[in-house]
Amino acid sequence: MNSDETDKKNSESENRPENPLDELKKQLDGIFGGKNIKFEFAPGINPSQGENTAKDEDESEEVLERIRNFSMKPREIRDYLNRFVIKQDEAKKVLSVSICDHYNHVRRCLENPELKEAEYGKQNILILGPTGVGKTYLMRTIAKLIGVPFVKADATKFSETGYVGSDVEDLVRDLVKTANGNVDLAQYGIIYIDEIDKIAGRGDAVGRDVSGRGVQINLLKLMEESNVNVVSPQDMMGQMQLAMSARSGKKPKRTINTRHILFIVSGAFDKLGENIAERMNKNRIGFSADASDYETDIDISDYLKYAETSDFIKYGFEAEFIGRLPVRVACEALKSDDLANILVSSEGSILRQYTDDFAGYGIDFSITPEAVRKIADLAHREKTGARGLMTVLERTLRNFKFELPSSGISRFELDTETVDNPKEALKKLLIENGDLRRDAMLADIDAFSASFEKSEGFKMNFDDGAKEALLERAIESDKSISSLCAELFKDYKHGLAIVSRNTGKKSFSLSAAAVKNPDKFISDMVVESVKK
Repeated sequence: MNSDETDKKNSESENRPENPLDELKKQLDGIFGGKNIKFEFAPGINPSQGENTAKDEDESEEVLERIRNFSMKPREIRDYLNRFVIKQDEAKKVLSVSICDHYNHVRRCLENPELKEAEYGKQNILILGPTGVGKTYLMRTIAKLIGVPFVKADATKFSETGYVGSDVEDLVRDLVKTANGNVDLAQYGIIYIDEIDKIAGRGDAVGRDVSGRGVQINLLKLMEESNVNVVSPQDMMGQMQLAMSARSGKKPKRTINTRHILFIVSGAFDKLGENIAERMNKNRIGFSADASDYETDIDISDYLKYAETSDFIKYGFEAEFIGRLPVRVACEALKSDDLANILVSSEGSILRQYTDDFAGYGIDFSITPEAVRKIADLAHREKTGARGLMTVLERTLRNFKFELPSSGISRFELDTETVDNPKEALKKLLIENGDLRRDAMLADIDAFSASFEKSEGFKMNFDDGAKEALLERAIESDKSISSLCAELFKDYKHGLAIVSRNTGKKSFSLSAAAVKNPDKFISDMVVESVKK
């Protein structure tokens, strides 16, 4: 390239317009640079950082196409849920119908834009039920099946606009983020809010109830239909990014409409069951209802299926808010039989996770039917639904997961004796398989020697006496062979390098003396090599 061509190229480079976001970043760094403040723009808005933009757009378009051609039937959704969630038959039916109705309406609106202006009662859903019965799992499973953006949050983190805490509109913005910034896709997503019972208004509140009624008012606006800014007005950096992105040639949407976003809320509603039971008992006493209409021997949470709008209003919900949740269903409390069924039948069972965990160490893990029953009974006493299964399994198998990977044991069956006394069962198992543990530790010695040779170029040959000494010391110190050898022979790479220079040897024999006093052993080797 001659000098004229070089000058021309440099001139073009100087005159080429710079990415406006990069230009803004330089200006901000110049203003605040002396204060050790560094500015970085989020991927997705800055075109120079959008390496996955094309891929994200293809994925979003694929999901949008599925929504445009939505054709699932309620039974299909119910059958899919049955693979993962045990019991809750009524909840599955209600959710399946509501989901199909909602996305069929969305499909029709996409086919005929005039329908968007027609009145339509959106089927936002309220799920009631004690903790651990599968409320969140149901929703995650449905969202995964349909493939739409899904956001889950706890109602307790929100506060009324203008007060410390998250703004409910952040839920919609999070939905946009989940959709990789695609507003067109995000407007057909699902927002799931758990612990909604925690924002019931306090009737005895003094002053403003910023975490109760105020949040309800803000939520009901979203659940009906409203336009939400994609970037929060308080997000100065986000606003600048949006403005500069527009200047760079892009025209990102500034608002998202919530008309087709499906809102699903849930809560345990502990006290509500007691209130309903009290109301129904009063009615029986007053002969205003037939006692035969109600079950008499049921859990207090089972009364939730009799909840009426007046019960929610009395509980502390605004009439307008509860009116935006026309579809209501109560999940049943899980009994011991249900928990046992979850362990062996659900595709998402925690037992499968433990099986995979042990398999990662080459251990074949199994469980007896009697142990399944025992664990289910113990989990039921925890009063935390399916979550109690993990509590019991973790308590039972914690030490097994710690010890067995280093024991050489390749098969382990969980029985009732192990569930009753896991420490004694583990001790017995390790004693019975002492030879396997010894073989595993000897294999670890060989593995350390091979690793040392690969990294340092010197082979350490441990004789039988050295191996026995290592086994004894590892057991006494309760350390793994690898960590013990790394500790004992940390300086050997330097010592062996000197010996190798003096003798030309690359392979060295180590006796029990090297294990008992490693520093003296290598020092003696160095001295002897100098003499030779």
